[in-house]
Amino acid sequence: MEQGSDFETNVFVNCPFDSEYDRIRQAILFCLIRFGLNPRIASERSDSGEARIQKTLELVESSRFSIHDLSRCRAQQAGEHYRLNMPFELGIDFGSRRFGSDPLPNKVFLVLEEKPHSYQAAISDFAGFDIESHNGDQAKAVRKLRNWIVEQGQFESAEAAQVISEHEDFQVWYLNKRRSEGASDEDIQDSPTSELIGAMREWIESGSPR
Repeated sequence: MEQGSDFETNVFVNCPFDSEYDRIRQAILFCLIRFGLNPRIASERSDSGEARIQKTLELVESSRFSIHDLSRCRAQQAGEHYRLNMPFELGIDFGSRRFGSDPLPNKVFLVLEEKPHSYQAAISDFAGFDIESHNGDQAKAVRKLRNWIVEQGQFESAEAAQVISEHEDFQVWYLNKRRSEGASDEDIQDSPTSELIGAMREWIESGSPR
């Protein structure tokens, strides 16, 4: 696959999609857009005729940066299967960096987990890599992500507290905006990812309206 012109700012976001994780996912998306990056996530488009694996390959190959959150690898209750999509997609991404042609060997990863070292029980081969934990806290997830972005050396250096505050302001603005348009709370909660990302860009590009 030929990489597009957005390869250097695209970020593949491989994360859980359950409702409990939703606030962290939204905070991650906002933080990326806030720093001028372009999040690429499986839920950005819905096409029943598109195989999930094909979509994942396209997202991996089109993104220089990747965020992989392994928080849901472990089964939560007896009889529940382990959730393997996140580590599987991490493996695809890691393989693309190891065996892919230019510019894929230059890909950069941030791997997250909920509790420190919990991933080792599921993926022992990944031991020794730098994994950041957020303890299920969206503010902590933003801090870890902000630090990783700034470490790349090509983006502005806004403080995490500022980004967290801006995200809180956006949430108030977005809720009021949607309600003024006639949306119910259920409508807002069930909004497509593309609509949410579009609103984040609108808020940021318009100078953070109140």
